[in-house]
Amino acid sequence: MNIADIKKELSGDEKVLESAFKLETLYKKHKFKLWAIVIALVVYFGGRSMQESMHQEQLEKANEAFLVLQKTPTDAAAFKILEENNPTLLELFFYAQAVKNKDAKTLQKLSSSKNTVIADVSAYTAGVLNKKPVDSVLYNELALFEKAYLAIGAGDTKTARAKLELIDERSPLAVITGFLKHSIIKGN
Repeated sequence: MNIADIKKELSGDEKVLESAFKLETLYKKHKFKLWAIVIALVVYFGGRSMQESMHQEQLEKANEAFLVLQKTPTDAAAFKILEENNPTLLELFFYAQAVKNKDAKTLQKLSSSKNTVIADVSAYTAGVLNKKPVDSVLYNELALFEKAYLAIGAGDTKTARAKLELIDERSPLAVITGFLKHSIIKGN
C-alpha cells in the first residue's frame, strides 16, 4: 500500500462520515414531520385492519344467524342478529320464505328494497304469483315470454308475436319461443 491508496481510503471514509452528518442534520430538521408520517401510516393501516376484521366478524355472525333461521324460521334471537349485522341477507331470507309460502304481499313489500337484485326478483315473483306480467331486468326474457303467453290467451296474437320477437335466438327460451310462434301461425 502506498500513500495515494491511504489518501483515497481516508477520503472515502470522510465522505461517508460527511453523508452521515448531513443525514443527521436532515433528520433533526424534519424529525417531527417524519414521525407524524410514520404514526399516520401505522394508524391508517392498523385502523383498516381492525375495520376489516370487525366487518368479517359481522358477516360471520350474520351467516350463522341465517343458517339458524333456515332451520327454525321463528328464532327471534337469530332474527335480531341478522337484522343488526346484515339487513340484505335478512331480506333474502324473507324472499326465500315468501317464495316458499307463495306470499305475494311480502314479495310486494320486498320489491321496494334498496337492493336492486332483491327488488327485481321480488317484483317478478309477485307478478308471477298474481298472474300479472311485470317488467324485470334479471328475468327480462321470461317476462316477455309470459306477456306473450297471456296475450295469446287473450287472443291478441299481434302483441304476442311482438313480445316473442324480442327474445334472443341464443336464449335458453328460444326453443319454447319457437314453438309458441309456430302455434300462433297455426292458430291464424
